[in-house]
Amino acid sequence: MKYLLDLIGNEIQAAFAACGYDTTYAKATISNRPDLCEFQCNGAMPLAKSAHKAPIMIAEEIAQRLKESVLFETVEAVKPGFLNLRLNKEALSEYLSNIAKDEKLGVNAPEKVKKIMIDYGGPNVAKPLHVGHLRSAIIGESVKRLGRYVGHEMIGDVHLGDWGLQMGLIITELKERKPDLVYFDENYEGEYPSEAPFTISELEEIYPTASAKSKEDEKYKEAAMQATYELQHGRRGYQAVLAHILDVSVTDLKKNYENLKVSFDLWKGESDAQPYIADMAKKMQEDGYAYSSEGALVVDVKEETDAKEIPPCMILKSDGASLYTTTDLATLVWRQQDYQPDQVIYVVDKRQELHFVQVFRCAKKTKIVPEDMELTFLGFGTMNGKDGKPFKTREGGVMRLENLVADTNKEMYRKIVEGGKVPQEEADQTSKTVALAAIKYGDLSNQASKDYVFDVDRFTSFEGNTGPYILYTMVRIKSIMKKYQEQGGKVECGNIMPAKTEAQKSLMLILARWNEVVENAFADLAPHKICAYIYEVANALNHFYHETSIMGEEDETKKAGYIRLLNLTLKVLEDGIEILGFEAPERM
Repeated sequence: MKYLLDLIGNEIQAAFAACGYDTTYAKATISNRPDLCEFQCNGAMPLAKSAHKAPIMIAEEIAQRLKESVLFETVEAVKPGFLNLRLNKEALSEYLSNIAKDEKLGVNAPEKVKKIMIDYGGPNVAKPLHVGHLRSAIIGESVKRLGRYVGHEMIGDVHLGDWGLQMGLIITELKERKPDLVYFDENYEGEYPSEAPFTISELEEIYPTASAKSKEDEKYKEAAMQATYELQHGRRGYQAVLAHILDVSVTDLKKNYENLKVSFDLWKGESDAQPYIADMAKKMQEDGYAYSSEGALVVDVKEETDAKEIPPCMILKSDGASLYTTTDLATLVWRQQDYQPDQVIYVVDKRQELHFVQVFRCAKKTKIVPEDMELTFLGFGTMNGKDGKPFKTREGGVMRLENLVADTNKEMYRKIVEGGKVPQEEADQTSKTVALAAIKYGDLSNQASKDYVFDVDRFTSFEGNTGPYILYTMVRIKSIMKKYQEQGGKVECGNIMPAKTEAQKSLMLILARWNEVVENAFADLAPHKICAYIYEVANALNHFYHETSIMGEEDETKKAGYIRLLNLTLKVLEDGIEILGFEAPERM
């Protein structure tokens, strides 16, 4: 379905052409002065010089043509050369009626369905999720949902940190505590136990203990490095321990991500890239891309246009060990081999940008991926506390993500119980639903690349640009529609009628932009644009609600039209929050 703004633009182009003017200047924009007009075209002013006419003369000439169009209610030429337009109410209601009949509300299927892999989450196994993992998880989840909504094949990969020294540290500490475990017997050739020799709580305690020891005890660190080397070179017992670490960690991670309504199609990790590293490095050397530098294997990735120095991309360290660049490149090898994606999007901390510049350039230069594969870096800023510094606990430590969620649930529960509109037996679940909206909307309403302050008091408010405010608006619509149904009405039977008030028309004009907003938000990988839009919808709906006697309307046809408009508004808001990754309760 064409965007409303494009339909208006087509009419303006036709008028420019009919008057003999260059249609390049025939562009429609939403007016920034809604008190004067709804749309405008300023093309007469830049056109004046080449047309050898005063801008107002050109605008008046075009206005006369546009007045013949059934799309406009009023067309006015205003000095020095503005074209001010108001949309015909019948044309607007017809456009919205067509949108309401479409499952995606006018969002067009892409010309080419792309297979897009999205790398987000990135937790380390054997460690609890902390607040630093929040942004990658919920931004990535929203981008994935947004891509699916517009019609692309989206594949989400958690990309676990499950390799390197941290694994060697865990193995070393486990060996010290339980040296008789069969995993440490080099001569053992049988099957290893199916049950892990530790719980998730024990595992989460083992790693920091081992890490602390390695910083104080050089022999302990050397043992951990040796364990890492043996793990990476195929020692059976250590690989069995790794399998247990992954099983226990992933089970816990899935539970925590599920509480955030975040899910992944693939649970691959750095360890999955290891089988590809040797052949990849060998081919890079054989093809003349990789060379030895002080014992390390590197690939030059600098370009003549670089404003600052871009260091070579290191493939292997001098001792033959791999790095993050190595595993990221090898991950691209298996992604290309198994999936042949059109695009790979990385949702990671913006401070890793240089790393991904090196990885992307190296991947293209060494032909690991096809030249036309898009590699996209979506860097996010820091979640800060009210002091403007990275979010910490009161004791100054890194806060576990589940504790942040629990604290927000607690504050939301208090506000909902004090409100007194939700039965006690529903309050707990309702508070969790609204708290998740508060957290996700509070984060996603900010442009991903920007730092922001996590403010529980503000995020859980029922007023202002917050998740609870959006949900409260939806609950209000549900309440009205329920009353209408209880009186025998059917919410989808009426037609969307031409607007009778400015508040109604304003709401309708905003709803008509849904398809354009969604498609642009995905093109820019910008969930914050969905937040800004649904906040605008909620404000317009509440303004319309306060100015209009909906259930008190005596004309049943008009009342049915109002309800149909409310139903469309609810559908837009429901689709919006589904993209953002949360849902609305029945009451608040």
